[in-house]
Parts: sequence; C-alpha cells; structure tokens
Amino acid sequence: MGKYFGTDGIRGKSNQGLMSPDFLLKVARSLGVTLKKSKHRPKVLVGKDTRISGYMIEGAIAAGLCSVGVDVFFVGPLPTPGVAYLTKGMRADAGIMISASHNPYDDNGVKLFNSNGFKFSDFQEKEMEDFIDNHVMSEEWNVSPKELGKAKRLNDAVGQYSVYLKEQFSKSLQLDGMKIVIDCGNGASYRVAPIVFRDLGADVVTIHDQPNGFNINENSGALHPQKLMECVLQEKADIGFAYDGDADRIVVVDNKGQVLDGDCLIAICSIYLKSQHKLKKNKICATIMSNMGLDIALKNFGIDVYRADVGDRKVVDQMIKSGMNFGGENSGHIIYLDSATTGDGILTSLKLLENIIHSGKSLSDLSNVMIKFPQLNKNIPVHKKISLENLTKTHKLIKEIEKKLLNKGRLIVRYSGTENLLRLTLEGENKDLLNEYIHELEAQVLEELN
Repeated sequence: MGKYFGTDGIRGKSNQGLMSPDFLLKVARSLGVTLKKSKHRPKVLVGKDTRISGYMIEGAIAAGLCSVGVDVFFVGPLPTPGVAYLTKGMRADAGIMISASHNPYDDNGVKLFNSNGFKFSDFQEKEMEDFIDNHVMSEEWNVSPKELGKAKRLNDAVGQYSVYLKEQFSKSLQLDGMKIVIDCGNGASYRVAPIVFRDLGADVVTIHDQPNGFNINENSGALHPQKLMECVLQEKADIGFAYDGDADRIVVVDNKGQVLDGDCLIAICSIYLKSQHKLKKNKICATIMSNMGLDIALKNFGIDVYRADVGDRKVVDQMIKSGMNFGGENSGHIIYLDSATTGDGILTSLKLLENIIHSGKSLSDLSNVMIKFPQLNKNIPVHKKISLENLTKTHKLIKEIEKKLLNKGRLIVRYSGTENLLRLTLEGENKDLLNEYIHELEAQVLEELN
C-alpha cells in the first residue's frame, strides 16, 4: 500500500482528507500531467456510483483535469467494470471510477484505469503520489485559456455497456422461463442489470433499485443478502444475484435460498470452463483468503489453484503473469480475463447462468462440488497500522498458533487496505479450537495495541 493508494484506489470519508475537493483536485492534476507526457491531447472517462458525494467529486476531478488541458467525458452512474470497458473501447487515455465499493454512503473513493482498462500498477500509483506531494499545484502546469480541457456527458454509456454484456452470453442460449431476482444494493447496477437480463428473456424481479444518494449498500446488496434470500424463496425464483455498490463483485443465492460466496462460484465456474476446454493451463488464481476447500475441490478435477494477495488487481496481475484466464476472490470479485479486465458482477451472473442451462442442474446441485473448512473472521479497529513484527507478543502468539495448525489449517493476520482494521482469519478442521485461538489472539492484539 502506498501513502494515499490502498488495495483498491484512494478511499476515505466524503468531503474530508483524501476525499476533500482540494486533495482530489491534486489527484486529477497529477493524472492529467502524467497523461500529457504523450504528444496528443488526452481524454479521461469519469464514472461514479450513486453516492451523493459523487457530484462534488466528479466536479473537482473535472476541474483538475481541465486545468492542465485534458478533456473529460462523464458517463454517470455505471458499474466499475463498465468504466473499465468504455475506457478501452473509446480509446481514452485513462478512466476514473468514483466509488467506495461496499462502504456506506458517507465514504467515497477513486479507482484509476489505464488505457487498456486495467487498474493502475503500484509503480503508476507511486509516481502519482510523489507528484502530488511535490509538484502538482505549481502554476507551471496550468494551460492557457485556449488550451483548457472540455467536459461533456456521454449519454449512451449504459446502452453501450449493456450491449457488451449481452454479447458475452452464448448466442445459442436464452433465459426464457428463468425467474431471476436482482438486488442492486441501490448502487451502480440499478439501471443496467435489469435491462441485460430482461433483454435476454428472463422474468426479472428487482429489489433495492431506487438509489437516493444515501441508501447505497444500506441493508442491501452483496454484504447484506438477507432480503434477497427471502425474495428468492417468496418468488420461487431460480436464482438471485446481489451486487455491491459499484457492481464489480457478486453474491449469489441459489434456488433453495442459500447464499454462495465467491469461493463457491470460483469452484463451479472453473469446473465448467474446463469442461468446455476454455480454462487456460487448467489453473486458476484465488487469494490468500480463499477457503482450503477450494483447493481440495478443484484438485479432484485436475485444476491447480494459485494464490495472490488480497485485491482483484493483485489477482489480475498474477493471472497475466502466469497465463491464466480465470480467477477471483472469496468476496465475490470474479475475473474472466478473456472478456473483462476487472471483476464484473453482471458478467459473472451471465456466465453462471450459461453453466446452469448447459448442465441442466439447479444451482443448489452444482454447489455441492465444494465443502468448506470452518473459517472464522474477526475485524479489530485500529488507530494506527503498526507493523506486526513490532507487536512482539502478538507476533510470538501468531507463530505459536501457526505451529499448532500445522498442515491442518491456516492463520492469516493482515491490515485492511481500505479501512483502519486488523483482519484475523482462522481456518481448520476443528471449529472449537479455532474459536479458542481467535479469542486468544484478539485479546493479545488489543492488549498490545492499547
């Protein structure tokens, strides 16, 4: 993690600190000056989710970019993968998504994409951080009034993105006769998702599709699928999809009202891709947070699991490096690299539906392929992210627990890349022992931090 950039862009409380107009102006100017190293006049796409602060932030970003001679195209509320797709499709020099993903409405953030639709690398982020701190507000970068950038709205962004999504669904298939419930989380998917599934013939029921600027992710979406579970059973639907605020991740509810997380989706979709001879090198990329049950399930089908650090950008980097075309996170970021450059909740929904139709099985039957190991997670609020090696007693206890788990479990201790949290994850065969270990570790962390 950098000084300003976390695991997924810059994030903070709206209208404060990193999300204040003053700082965002610096970020935009830094990006603009970086892009102007090329000889042509750059253009940048700017999308957002449905947070009230998005209006303020896109204005600050446009002002910063235009001041250094960069043209801006606003695409309005659109899923993060839609911004990535349009950035590449329109041959823009960069794309910006204004979103704090699954966080409450009063947070916001910015994610940066390069001209190929991939998220900025660590090197690019570090270059921007150095420029923000040292050079960006110098008037030498201001262009003349004649050279100022222009800002305009792209009115057909939803249409273009929905056409792209429908093209990713097998042309020999239809969704006629399928009943689908969609939980938009009052976020960026509220317009495009219903269009896509209805156009493909599905009977669609939508919930949490009335954003007002303040209700994004509020008891809805990928982090809160309870209402979706109830609705799937009530409507006797075949499947339910819940998206987070910017719709780059997904949680699925099967026909029996059971929630399937990213690990289960990765297992189901990996096996299907291999059966269709579309899984490159018969290997996939997950993260250090994925359950051990995923490795065991896929090993039975001759599929190897590689692990990357947390963050869909890290997964993509590992996939490109190792020549893989499929991967994801247990949080629900699922990446089809042959079709998209980042996690895409709606695209994943369509690929999963292809699997269901081809197999002739219900999703609850398909999900039996994976048995999860017990896993416990604990988030501990911290004021400062102190190196774990400097927490002497905590570090010692971590080593002791790892030794006890041996090859029958895992312990992961890491700081969140987007929030002031220390995350503890314990996994193994004996849930009672895991409970004992996690309480012991939490007590030690709190004692030493305080």
